Amino acid sequence: MIEKQVETAYKEVVLCTGSYREGFRFEGSDVDAMFWPKNIRVIWNFSQARFYSKHDPLILSDDSESPPGFTLLWLPTNHVMTIPIVISATVRIKNRLYISSSLYREIMPLNTSTPKNSISLGPCNSYNIGELEVDIAHCFASNLWPPSALPWIDRCTTWPRPEVLRDIVSNGCHFVAIGHKLGNHEDDEWRISFSLAEQKPVYSMDHCQFLIYGLLKIFLKEVINNDESDEGKLLCSYHMKTAVFWAIQQNYLIYCSPQNLLKCFWICFKFLLKWVYEGICPNFFIPQNNMFLTNIYGQAQKNLFHKLYALYQMGLSCLLSSSVGPSILLAISNSELTLHTIITEVEFDIAVFIQTSNVSHFIGESEIHLCLETIYRIEQSLCQRLNQCQVVMLQKYTASLLQHSAFIVANMYTGVNKLSYSADKKTCHMLKLAAKFGFISDMVYIAMYYYRTKRYKEALRTIKITKDRLAQPHLICNANVATKGYTEVVRGYSMSKKMRYAVRGPCRVQVDIYYINELLLEQQSALQNGVRALAIPLPVLLQMLEFLIYRHVDTAKTEETLKDLHVLVHHDEGVYIPKSLRGISWQIFGICQEMMGDCQSALYSYQQSLTDSFQPEIHSATLARLHDLNQKPVRTKQTA
Repeated sequence: MIEKQVETAYKEVVLCTGSYREGFRFEGSDVDAMFWPKNIRVIWNFSQARFYSKHDPLILSDDSESPPGFTLLWLPTNHVMTIPIVISATVRIKNRLYISSSLYREIMPLNTSTPKNSISLGPCNSYNIGELEVDIAHCFASNLWPPSALPWIDRCTTWPRPEVLRDIVSNGCHFVAIGHKLGNHEDDEWRISFSLAEQKPVYSMDHCQFLIYGLLKIFLKEVINNDESDEGKLLCSYHMKTAVFWAIQQNYLIYCSPQNLLKCFWICFKFLLKWVYEGICPNFFIPQNNMFLTNIYGQAQKNLFHKLYALYQMGLSCLLSSSVGPSILLAISNSELTLHTIITEVEFDIAVFIQTSNVSHFIGESEIHLCLETIYRIEQSLCQRLNQCQVVMLQKYTASLLQHSAFIVANMYTGVNKLSYSADKKTCHMLKLAAKFGFISDMVYIAMYYYRTKRYKEALRTIKITKDRLAQPHLICNANVATKGYTEVVRGYSMSKKMRYAVRGPCRVQVDIYYINELLLEQQSALQNGVRALAIPLPVLLQMLEFLIYRHVDTAKTEETLKDLHVLVHHDEGVYIPKSLRGISWQIFGICQEMMGDCQSALYSYQQSLTDSFQPEIHSATLARLHDLNQKPVRTKQTA
């Protein structure tokens, strides 16, 4: 809501799609995102050019030789020089310049912030952030509805509602870089994508229809696609969504209720069974586009049908092997049982604050004017009617922006003069303001700045206050909380106050903003690999700062602090250091050991960091530190 109003420096628009955007939070689900240049638009015929300025770069869709749902993108000669980024992805077909989807998939990860360790899967580049899998698709956008999907508008007589329909059509469609396997130009064609359009019908579902969609996704993952081999995974969640869409539009789910939930699920399953039997899965927006044409046919189609038909013969008992099986079995055995989906207050708070803690993922601004523009937009949005979830999200978003802005301002003015003195005051004020209404863990940024500016006493005081607050038994940390203690402490508090007093969030540093010297190498490594923010476990960062400070003010306590860090890194079982952040934890421990002159122990720590597969973005920094370490004489410190 906020970032749509702010001009970004990247000249690209980001849209989160898939299950995450639709509202599902399944364990192991990936996050899908679409990137497209905001200043380039696709039109369907030359007459539509009148809707744009003559200086706007335009691309013409040419679907005359493509299968339904696919098209070629023609780059008119007069727009070649205005779109330099795509020139290297063009090919000539019949003396016209077209943008090749296969070439575009190759060049875009090299010209954007896509991590270098990503792999190409279909139209997407896939990579991992810790245990989370992220799929990015680079595409183009059109503000205009495709002519081939115009009959769909006439088909929508009852669902979606007229206002939803208008919203869908007014937002147009997208073009993702993948061609049809049976098309004349497989390497150059683009698939017409309705990812944005599909979100609106999902949001317009009632609660029971949404539950059926979720149940189908669970059924697909845990029952149909339970084979370890990829050969049996011919159906995907998009087919489940399509079945629900068709069932709702054809009025099969119009009277969906908790009492007939499983009956409605069975209707959608029969849609799938019929499609597999016939080998035809009609796209919801362009039915002529058979989504089974290139992968579900021949022997694979027969095998899949036999598998689905065997489940069909089992009846609803086929669901018992899934994670929802125990609940279904309980309901069947007790006809008077009512299962409620209402969650407790603590469960609700945990869900909200976990989402809120991810807000810093979406802050990509490293220029002060963009940060200030975003804060101004947030201020404007406070005049709107916001629910409690939106309030805490904006609250944390503002805190993260202030932290980024503070370090940007500090980096703009160095030395000893009037400007740097003024910048220092502003930096301290912004960091304290951010800590005042952010998470408890946001105080670590104050300590980091105090250490950087050699105000060691203030830094130690801040660290002590932070540790005291973190030692409280009622804190929410990830999904962990002492329910009784939490309820007793925060009873009657608003969500905003709960966040300030009871949430310990993660610590993330932007890789293109300078914080402290000791993390520069890791930030540069992450930046080279296309990662925008580097996550560090809060207890590890606090111990590191304490170690660095005591080296300057009390060397006797340096050994003690290093021992505490040793215990934390070696013996923590996922309580303070998530599995996905063990790599950076070993790295920081190694840095501290190297500073103490214990090169042998530091060598071991760096090697442990290298074995971590969840944070490959810091491996080049680890290798650089190992190279430097090998040039030093080895000395062992028994105390470490």
